[in-house]
Amino acid sequence: MTVYADVLRYRELFGSLFRRDIRAKYRGSVLGLGWSLLHPLVLMLVYLLVFSVLWRVAEVGSDDYWLFLLCGLPAWVFFATASQASSRSLLENANLIRKVRFPRQLVPLSIVGTNLVSFAVMLVVVVVLSLVTIPEARATVWLAFPLGALFACIVAGFALAIASLNALYRDVEHLLQALLLPWFFLTPILYSLDQLPGVDEYPVFAFVLHWVNFLTPPIEAMRAVLFYGDAPAAGDAVYTVVAAVVALSVGAFVFSRSDDRIAVEV
Repeated sequence: MTVYADVLRYRELFGSLFRRDIRAKYRGSVLGLGWSLLHPLVLMLVYLLVFSVLWRVAEVGSDDYWLFLLCGLPAWVFFATASQASSRSLLENANLIRKVRFPRQLVPLSIVGTNLVSFAVMLVVVVVLSLVTIPEARATVWLAFPLGALFACIVAGFALAIASLNALYRDVEHLLQALLLPWFFLTPILYSLDQLPGVDEYPVFAFVLHWVNFLTPPIEAMRAVLFYGDAPAAGDAVYTVVAAVVALSVGAFVFSRSDDRIAVEV
Protein backbone atom coordinates (compact mmCIF):
# COMPACT_ATOMS: atom_id res chain seq x y z
CA MET A 1 0.00 0.00 0.00
CA THR A 2 2.88 2.39 -0.73
CA VAL A 3 0.46 4.26 -2.98
CA TYR A 4 -1.35 5.53 0.12
CA ALA A 5 1.73 5.66 2.32
CA ASP A 6 2.98 8.42 0.02
CA VAL A 7 0.17 10.62 1.33
CA LEU A 8 1.94 10.64 4.70
CA ARG A 9 5.44 10.64 3.24
CA TYR A 10 4.64 13.67 1.08
CA ARG A 11 2.09 15.19 3.43
CA GLU A 12 3.34 18.74 2.83
CA LEU A 13 2.83 18.35 -0.90
CA PHE A 14 -0.54 16.72 -0.31
CA GLY A 15 -1.49 19.62 1.97
CA SER A 16 -0.48 22.10 -0.71
CA LEU A 17 -2.60 20.32 -3.32
CA PHE A 18 -5.49 20.13 -0.87
CA ARG A 19 -5.31 23.86 -0.09
CA ARG A 20 -4.97 24.67 -3.78
CA ASP A 21 -8.09 22.64 -4.60
CA ILE A 22 -10.03 24.32 -1.80
CA ARG A 23 -8.96 27.81 -2.93
CA ALA A 24 -9.67 27.02 -6.59
CA LYS A 25 -13.09 25.68 -5.71
CA TYR A 26 -14.17 28.90 -3.99
CA ARG A 27 -11.95 31.48 -5.68
CA GLY A 28 -13.71 34.79 -6.28
CA SER A 29 -16.64 34.00 -3.98
CA VAL A 30 -17.66 36.32 -1.16
CA LEU A 31 -17.99 33.55 1.42
CA GLY A 32 -14.84 31.73 0.33
CA LEU A 33 -14.29 28.67 2.53
CA GLY A 34 -17.70 29.30 4.07
CA TRP A 35 -19.13 27.57 1.00
CA SER A 36 -17.57 24.32 2.21
CA LEU A 37 -20.13 24.52 5.01
CA LEU A 38 -23.01 26.20 3.20
CA HIS A 39 -22.91 24.22 -0.04
CA PRO A 40 -23.59 20.77 1.46
CA LEU A 41 -26.34 22.21 3.65
CA VAL A 42 -28.04 23.86 0.66
CA LEU A 43 -27.68 20.64 -1.34
CA MET A 44 -29.33 18.66 1.45
CA LEU A 45 -32.19 21.17 1.58
CA VAL A 46 -32.74 20.88 -2.16
CA TYR A 47 -32.94 17.10 -1.98
CA LEU A 48 -35.33 17.38 0.96
CA LEU A 49 -37.57 19.82 -0.88
CA VAL A 50 -37.77 17.71 -4.02
CA PHE A 51 -37.99 14.19 -2.62
CA SER A 52 -39.54 14.67 0.81
CA VAL A 53 -41.96 17.55 0.24
CA LEU A 54 -42.81 17.89 -3.46
CA TRP A 55 -42.48 14.22 -4.30
CA ARG A 56 -43.08 11.78 -1.46
CA VAL A 57 -41.14 8.87 -2.92
CA ALA A 58 -41.83 6.36 -0.19
CA GLU A 59 -43.13 5.91 3.28
CA VAL A 60 -40.93 4.12 5.78
CA GLY A 61 -43.43 3.63 8.54
CA SER A 62 -42.43 6.88 10.18
CA ASP A 63 -43.30 10.57 10.09
CA ASP A 64 -39.60 11.32 9.86
CA TYR A 65 -39.08 10.45 6.21
CA TRP A 66 -37.05 13.64 5.81
CA LEU A 67 -34.49 12.27 8.28
CA PHE A 68 -34.59 8.85 6.63
CA LEU A 69 -33.65 10.59 3.39
CA LEU A 70 -30.91 12.66 5.01
CA CYS A 71 -29.26 9.57 6.49
CA GLY A 72 -28.40 8.32 3.01
CA LEU A 73 -27.71 11.60 1.20
CA PRO A 74 -24.28 12.56 2.61
CA ALA A 75 -22.68 9.31 1.48
CA TRP A 76 -24.17 9.53 -2.01
CA VAL A 77 -23.29 13.20 -2.52
CA PHE A 78 -19.72 12.52 -1.37
CA PHE A 79 -19.35 9.53 -3.67
CA ALA A 80 -20.83 11.25 -6.73
CA THR A 81 -19.01 14.57 -6.41
CA ALA A 82 -15.64 13.07 -5.44
CA SER A 83 -15.78 10.49 -8.24
CA GLN A 84 -16.72 13.00 -10.92
CA ALA A 85 -14.16 15.57 -9.84
CA SER A 86 -11.40 12.98 -9.47
CA SER A 87 -12.05 11.43 -12.88
CA ARG A 88 -10.62 14.49 -14.66
CA SER A 89 -8.07 15.48 -12.02
CA LEU A 90 -5.02 13.97 -13.73
CA LEU A 91 -5.98 15.47 -17.08
CA GLU A 92 -6.57 18.90 -15.59
CA ASN A 93 -3.13 18.77 -13.96
CA ALA A 94 -1.38 17.56 -17.11
CA ASN A 95 1.10 20.46 -17.18
CA LEU A 96 2.22 19.77 -13.62
CA ILE A 97 2.44 16.01 -14.18
CA ARG A 98 4.56 16.38 -17.33
CA LYS A 99 7.01 18.82 -15.75
CA VAL A 100 7.59 17.43 -12.26
CA ARG A 101 8.09 13.89 -11.02
CA PHE A 102 6.03 13.39 -7.87
CA PRO A 103 3.53 10.82 -6.53
CA ARG A 104 0.72 11.44 -9.01
CA GLN A 105 -1.86 9.66 -6.87
CA LEU A 106 -1.82 12.71 -4.60
CA VAL A 107 -3.77 14.65 -7.25
CA PRO A 108 -7.02 12.60 -7.23
CA LEU A 109 -6.65 11.84 -3.52
CA SER A 110 -6.48 15.57 -2.74
CA ILE A 111 -9.76 15.97 -4.66
CA VAL A 112 -11.29 13.28 -2.46
CA GLY A 113 -9.94 15.16 0.55
CA THR A 114 -11.65 18.41 -0.43
CA ASN A 115 -14.98 16.60 -0.89
CA LEU A 116 -14.42 14.80 2.39
CA VAL A 117 -14.79 18.18 4.12
CA SER A 118 -18.34 18.54 2.77
CA PHE A 119 -19.12 14.94 3.67
CA ALA A 120 -17.96 15.52 7.24
CA VAL A 121 -20.12 18.64 7.51
CA MET A 122 -23.22 16.83 6.24
CA LEU A 123 -22.60 13.84 8.48
CA VAL A 124 -22.25 16.03 11.57
CA VAL A 125 -25.51 17.80 10.69
CA VAL A 126 -27.34 14.48 10.33
CA VAL A 127 -25.86 13.20 13.60
CA VAL A 128 -27.14 16.30 15.42
CA LEU A 129 -30.59 15.96 13.84
CA SER A 130 -30.67 12.28 14.78
CA LEU A 131 -29.76 13.05 18.39
CA VAL A 132 -32.58 15.59 18.57
CA THR A 133 -35.25 13.67 16.65
CA ILE A 134 -34.62 9.96 17.35
CA PRO A 135 -34.02 9.31 21.07
CA GLU A 136 -33.56 5.60 20.36
CA ALA A 137 -30.53 6.36 18.19
CA ARG A 138 -28.53 8.20 20.84
CA ALA A 139 -26.62 5.08 21.85
CA THR A 140 -25.69 4.11 18.28
CA VAL A 141 -25.39 7.40 16.41
CA TRP A 142 -21.66 7.70 17.13
CA LEU A 143 -20.99 4.59 15.06
CA ALA A 144 -21.71 6.76 12.01
CA PHE A 145 -18.19 8.24 12.24
CA PRO A 146 -16.17 4.99 11.88
CA LEU A 147 -18.63 3.88 9.21
CA GLY A 148 -18.11 7.22 7.47
CA ALA A 149 -14.34 6.71 7.63
CA LEU A 150 -14.68 3.28 6.02
CA PHE A 151 -16.91 4.79 3.34
CA ALA A 152 -14.27 7.46 2.68
CA CYS A 153 -11.77 4.63 2.03
CA ILE A 154 -14.19 3.09 -0.48
CA VAL A 155 -14.54 6.42 -2.27
CA ALA A 156 -10.77 7.06 -2.24
CA GLY A 157 -9.99 3.69 -3.82
CA PHE A 158 -12.74 4.03 -6.41
CA ALA A 159 -11.75 7.62 -7.28
CA LEU A 160 -8.08 6.68 -7.68
CA ALA A 161 -8.98 3.83 -10.04
CA ILE A 162 -11.33 6.01 -12.08
CA ALA A 163 -8.80 8.85 -12.33
CA SER A 164 -6.07 6.44 -13.48
CA LEU A 165 -8.27 4.76 -16.08
CA ASN A 166 -9.59 8.07 -17.39
CA ALA A 167 -6.05 9.32 -17.96
CA LEU A 168 -5.61 6.38 -20.35
CA TYR A 169 -9.13 6.02 -21.72
CA ARG A 170 -11.11 9.26 -21.99
CA ASP A 171 -14.44 7.43 -22.25
CA VAL A 172 -14.31 6.54 -18.55
CA GLU A 173 -15.46 9.95 -17.30
CA HIS A 174 -18.39 9.99 -19.74
CA LEU A 175 -19.37 6.46 -18.76
CA LEU A 176 -19.27 7.44 -15.10
CA GLN A 177 -21.39 10.51 -15.73
CA ALA A 178 -23.96 8.42 -17.60
CA LEU A 179 -24.08 5.80 -14.82
CA LEU A 180 -24.47 8.15 -11.86
CA LEU A 181 -28.16 8.97 -12.40
CA PRO A 182 -29.41 5.36 -12.65
CA TRP A 183 -26.94 4.43 -9.91
CA PHE A 184 -28.60 6.98 -7.63
CA PHE A 185 -32.02 5.38 -8.09
CA LEU A 186 -30.59 1.87 -7.71
CA THR A 187 -29.11 2.82 -4.33
CA PRO A 188 -31.53 2.78 -1.35
CA ILE A 189 -31.44 6.47 -0.55
CA LEU A 190 -35.03 7.43 -1.38
CA TYR A 191 -36.51 4.13 -0.25
CA SER A 192 -36.01 1.20 2.08
CA LEU A 193 -34.97 -2.12 0.58
CA ASP A 194 -37.40 -3.94 2.85
CA GLN A 195 -40.36 -2.00 1.49
CA LEU A 196 -39.72 -2.30 -2.24
CA PRO A 197 -42.89 -3.84 -3.73
CA GLY A 198 -40.97 -6.26 -5.96
CA VAL A 199 -38.62 -7.70 -3.35
CA ASP A 200 -40.61 -10.92 -2.88
CA GLU A 201 -41.30 -11.35 -6.59
CA TYR A 202 -37.75 -10.67 -7.78
CA PRO A 203 -35.33 -11.83 -5.07
CA VAL A 204 -32.41 -11.79 -7.53
CA PHE A 205 -32.98 -8.10 -8.22
CA ALA A 206 -33.13 -7.39 -4.49
CA PHE A 207 -29.89 -9.34 -4.00
CA VAL A 208 -28.18 -7.28 -6.73
CA LEU A 209 -29.39 -4.00 -5.23
CA HIS A 210 -28.08 -4.95 -1.81
CA TRP A 211 -24.89 -6.88 -2.39
CA VAL A 212 -23.67 -6.11 -5.92
CA ASN A 213 -24.10 -2.36 -5.50
CA PHE A 214 -21.17 -1.72 -3.15
CA LEU A 215 -22.73 1.55 -1.95
CA THR A 216 -25.76 -0.15 -0.42
CA PRO A 217 -24.27 -1.94 2.63
CA PRO A 218 -22.40 1.12 4.02
CA ILE A 219 -25.44 3.34 3.47
CA GLU A 220 -27.71 0.77 5.10
CA ALA A 221 -25.26 0.50 8.01
CA MET A 222 -25.17 4.28 8.53
CA ARG A 223 -28.94 4.50 8.31
CA ALA A 224 -29.31 1.74 10.91
CA VAL A 225 -27.30 3.66 13.51
CA LEU A 226 -28.62 7.11 12.62
CA PHE A 227 -32.30 6.48 11.96
CA TYR A 228 -33.31 3.18 13.51
CA GLY A 229 -31.08 3.26 16.57
CA ASP A 230 -29.81 -0.24 15.85
CA ALA A 231 -26.33 -1.64 15.46
CA PRO A 232 -25.60 -2.20 11.77
CA ALA A 233 -26.49 -5.64 10.47
CA ALA A 234 -23.50 -7.98 10.66
CA GLY A 235 -23.57 -8.56 6.91
CA ASP A 236 -23.56 -4.84 6.13
CA ALA A 237 -20.79 -4.13 8.65
CA VAL A 238 -18.52 -6.92 7.39
CA TYR A 239 -19.24 -5.98 3.77
CA THR A 240 -18.30 -2.35 4.46
CA VAL A 241 -14.96 -3.30 6.00
CA VAL A 242 -14.15 -5.72 3.17
CA ALA A 243 -15.28 -3.21 0.54
CA ALA A 244 -12.98 -0.56 2.01
CA VAL A 245 -9.98 -2.91 1.84
CA VAL A 246 -10.87 -4.12 -1.67
CA ALA A 247 -11.48 -0.59 -2.98
CA LEU A 248 -8.14 0.67 -1.66
CA SER A 249 -6.36 -2.39 -3.05
CA VAL A 250 -7.99 -2.10 -6.48
CA GLY A 251 -7.31 1.63 -6.62
CA ALA A 252 -3.64 1.07 -5.76
CA PHE A 253 -3.35 -1.79 -8.27
CA VAL A 254 -4.92 0.16 -11.14
CA PHE A 255 -2.80 3.22 -10.40
CA SER A 256 0.42 1.20 -10.13
CA ARG A 257 -0.23 -0.49 -13.47
CA SER A 258 -0.95 2.82 -15.23
CA ASP A 259 1.44 5.18 -13.43
CA ASP A 260 4.23 4.91 -16.02
CA ARG A 261 1.82 5.71 -18.87
CA ILE A 262 -0.02 8.59 -17.23
CA ALA A 263 2.63 11.25 -17.94
CA VAL A 264 2.66 10.19 -21.61
CA GLU A 265 -1.10 9.89 -22.09
CA VAL A 266 -2.19 13.12 -20.39
